[in-house]
Amino acid sequence: MFVRKGQLPILIFNICQLVFFSIYFLMRANYEFVMYVGVIVFFLAVFICVNNKVFFSNFVLWGLSLWALLHMLGGSVRINGDVLYNFMIIRLSGNYPIFRYDQFIHIIGFGIAALVMFELLRPLLKTGVSKWWSLSIIVVAAGLGAGALNEIIEFLATVLVPETNVGGYINTALDLVSNLVGATIAMVVIRWKEKNIFS
Repeated sequence: MFVRKGQLPILIFNICQLVFFSIYFLMRANYEFVMYVGVIVFFLAVFICVNNKVFFSNFVLWGLSLWALLHMLGGSVRINGDVLYNFMIIRLSGNYPIFRYDQFIHIIGFGIAALVMFELLRPLLKTGVSKWWSLSIIVVAAGLGAGALNEIIEFLATVLVPETNVGGYINTALDLVSNLVGATIAMVVIRWKEKNIFS
């Protein structure tokens, strides 16, 4: 297994949290989140396998690790008898359940997903890309594609585990909007940090 500088603490952190939450969800027969732990284990294995070929920054790897932690907390911590995912952080609408912890995690998570997509594209870019709008659209769309995959996984959760907290059509739509917000914020950060790419 190839581990680059600064990655060992990230790997240990992820192994510890995955073991802890696997035991926690199994003890509580929370099979929805047992499935999500499996998805995280799968993607962790993918990142380990490509680690000697794709040079993800430690910042992005810590971001993915934090996203996994926040996701697991969303399904395990309960506030007033309901899971953290349903917690209303601040009510911004009388008609829609905005702004919930769920949407916060989607903004964070798919912002990080857009950063991952950029780091995959980064080696293919020439210095002085003049059409940064085109690159922005590609990176944001790639982040949204990752978000769409997440919604497919959530749909599978409702099929395999009837009792879930996934929600209905409005929840899916708000998740997708949150993904767009997160991916767009990520692209703003990328443009600010990578000024040498954009002429």
